[in-house]
Parts: sequence; structure tokens; C-alpha cells
Amino acid sequence: METTALYTATAVAHGDGRNGHVQSSDGLLDTPVRTPKELGGAGGATNPEQLFAAGYAACFHSALKLVAAQSKLDAGESEVVADVSLHSLPNGGYGLSVRLEVALPALSHDDAEQLIAKAHQVCPYSNATRGNIDVELSVA
Repeated sequence: METTALYTATAVAHGDGRNGHVQSSDGLLDTPVRTPKELGGAGGATNPEQLFAAGYAACFHSALKLVAAQSKLDAGESEVVADVSLHSLPNGGYGLSVRLEVALPALSHDDAEQLIAKAHQVCPYSNATRGNIDVELSVA
């Protein structure tokens, strides 16, 4: 599939991987990363799973707002919570799973479910992960 890039973000990781540093090319993201205590690390800084969760939550929320506006539905007080879990795989590698919990207090449960399903088709993170990792969607 050939497409034209609308935007390209560039980030560099250096140091010791999960105990290193990440920085975006524009310098707006410039932070240490640490292995979380739950994985035997020191903690005290963000980690790749938190960064992925934040990106997915923000991206999905934008997709949700877009499809809500197109459907003329109220997503004004909406919120997206992304839980990203790290798993051991049978082959010795690692994988991720995601749970997106979406609050749409101005909508009925059925309308919220339909809107979330539409957003899942539009969101670039959802499109990138579809078929690769488990993504669970739920209404808060």
C-alpha cells in the first residue's frame, strides 16, 4: 500500500535500552527511561509501555472526537484510558496487549459502543496494531 506521509515523528533511544534516554528530534520529548520496579528495575522514570499507552490513548481520543463530530454525537467530556501490558511469549520474546477504556458520559451505552468501534477503524494506532496484538475495547 503506497501512501503519502502526513507527518513523521523521529525519536532516538540511547544509553542502555530500558535504562537509557529517549529524545524526539525537535527536543519536546527528552526524558530518561527506566525498567519499572515490577520488572526488577529501579523505576523512577517513564518506560516504553507508558509511552505507548500515552500515545495510543491520545491518538484514540482524537479518532473518537473525529468520528463523534462526523456522527453529530457529543464526545465533549470523553476520556480514554489505555492499559498496556507486557507479556512473555512462548518463543522467548515479548509481546504487548492493550485495553482501552472509554468514557462517553453524554452518550448511551449502545451509542458509545458504536462510536468506539468506529474510532477503532480510524485510529492509526489501532490500524497499526490490528492483527498483531490483542486490543480490548470497553465502555467505562
